[in-house]
Amino acid sequence: MNAPPDAMAAPVLGAGLSLLLLLGLLRRPDLLVDRPNQRSLHVQPVPRTGGIAVVVGFLGSAALLLPEYKIFYLLALLIALVSLVDDWQNLSPLPRFGAQGLIAAAFAFYGLGYGSIAETIFLILALVWVTNLFNFMDGSDGLAGGMAVIGFCCYALGAWMAGNDSLALLCGTIAAASLPFLIANFHPARIFMGDIGAITLGFAASALGALGWREGVWSPFFPVFAFAPFIADASLTLLHRILARQRFWEPHRDHYYQKLVRMGLGHRNTALAEYAAMLVSCCGAIATLFLDGVTQLIVIVAWGAILLLVGHQIDKRWVRHKAGGA
Repeated sequence: MNAPPDAMAAPVLGAGLSLLLLLGLLRRPDLLVDRPNQRSLHVQPVPRTGGIAVVVGFLGSAALLLPEYKIFYLLALLIALVSLVDDWQNLSPLPRFGAQGLIAAAFAFYGLGYGSIAETIFLILALVWVTNLFNFMDGSDGLAGGMAVIGFCCYALGAWMAGNDSLALLCGTIAAASLPFLIANFHPARIFMGDIGAITLGFAASALGALGWREGVWSPFFPVFAFAPFIADASLTLLHRILARQRFWEPHRDHYYQKLVRMGLGHRNTALAEYAAMLVSCCGAIATLFLDGVTQLIVIVAWGAILLLVGHQIDKRWVRHKAGGA
């Protein structure tokens, strides 16, 4: 799908809008302040308005220059507004997840087109899960912002290689709009993303990943591979908390990246380690574009096994760390 010539400016405009708004938000550190508690990794109050700049940057520029994705823009705006209310008023789980489920269902029906009942239900659940796991992983300086830049650059490259210039530019615009935030969020963070940023980026990752699959740009394995470190950490942590009969829906500090920070690796080195894992994962995702379906499945299962092994080693070190600190 060829994009109009002026659409080439979308990533630059997205980054510019994001940067200008971010500079203004940094001058208002009193807005939506995230105050540390027993579940936080930060020790000083930090504003959590950075996601506003990211969302306005990519939605504003993409809607202006890449108008063919109207359904996605409308639903991304809706989920951003719900998340902003959540940032402001701390919504209870029922209205928050209910709104996300309705928005995911609307995208599955109107954005992706009709599929079987089982496929549609699976897509809705997957959209809601990936939307939220991005938020779960937004708990350490530079982490979610860096993953957004790397992951959406991977999407952009994959779409460009498949000849879908419009989708490539949209994904590139999201990455570009996330870059100014990443610079301000890298340790020591001056601003956080907030739910408006993390939830909207999670929705974009899941929705555009599914859209690329539906349009034949990539296989369903590609978006899973691209964001595999995020998916593995959040999914394994949720499984552990469910098996331990903990209140898994409540905030906590049990994610693997949180354990790495708390064991002494620190925000900066943890972010760099996660970037490395994400880059390897994205290289694997791009490589799968040249492989048949069975080989793709084998490769992603092998990468999943490696991530499981890494998680197991972190768990072992964490047990020793807690025992030594007792």
